[in-house]
Amino acid sequence: MKTILVTGATGKVGSRLLGRLARRGDRLRALVRDAARAASLRNAQVALVEGDLLDAGSLEAAVRGVDAVVHCAAFFRGATPEQAHAVNELGTRYLAEAARAASVGRFVFTSTGLVYGPGNGSAAREEDACAPVDAYPSSKLAAERLLLAMDGLDVRVVRLPFVYGDGDPHIAEVVPLMRGFPPGQRMSIAHHADVAQAIACVLDAPAPTHRIYNVAADEAPDLAALFAAVGESPPDGSQAERARAFATVLDGSRIREDFGFRALYPRLADGIRADGPGG
Repeated sequence: MKTILVTGATGKVGSRLLGRLARRGDRLRALVRDAARAASLRNAQVALVEGDLLDAGSLEAAVRGVDAVVHCAAFFRGATPEQAHAVNELGTRYLAEAARAASVGRFVFTSTGLVYGPGNGSAAREEDACAPVDAYPSSKLAAERLLLAMDGLDVRVVRLPFVYGDGDPHIAEVVPLMRGFPPGQRMSIAHHADVAQAIACVLDAPAPTHRIYNVAADEAPDLAALFAAVGESPPDGSQAERARAFATVLDGSRIREDFGFRALYPRLADGIRADGPGG
């Protein structure tokens, strides 16, 4: 049993991860900015602690006495480049420095596969060069680099693909954003259950072989299939150049080889069938 601090616990990934970690018996803390508004997260295994990533002093109590931190909090949609870098880069540094000062055993950072930048037709591996296009993945890559350069903190980076499932409306939400993308463009995905499984692997291993792990289902569906999963017609391809920023497919062999990871939902159809349309 571990005591784990989870940031971003009110978000899509963090909230579902929190529930799964609680069900396996971990003692959990959720870092929230307003405990009253996040009261639904609190239960016998989840304690709420107030803090703000941009207020370094507010993070000391959150990390005191914890075995591990899983840092899911991020500013993504709607953020200006300045806001993305402030929260995702500077806020991560403040949290990591607090964790190091508190002698936290492991710091798991959820990053994004978009750090690789536009794909070249082959699946991106963890050792490949990164060339992100937009502010969000650029800020996440900057956070990765500062974390991995820190002495005295056991940092592990988990690069996530497009995440769906568990009632998350993520697929339906990206339809307007990707309406002009090419219908045949492929994108790596992972069900929330598999994201949680991957993070648990990295949390539990006494000494993971590597510091960075991609997570991806076995299948990288094209956008026409993704749209069809929520009853939408295929995208029209009118914004092919803009779509390149999202044209990354991940190679997930490292996490399979190191931990025996096997996706519970290896294909989009498996997750949709389990969760129902829109899941």
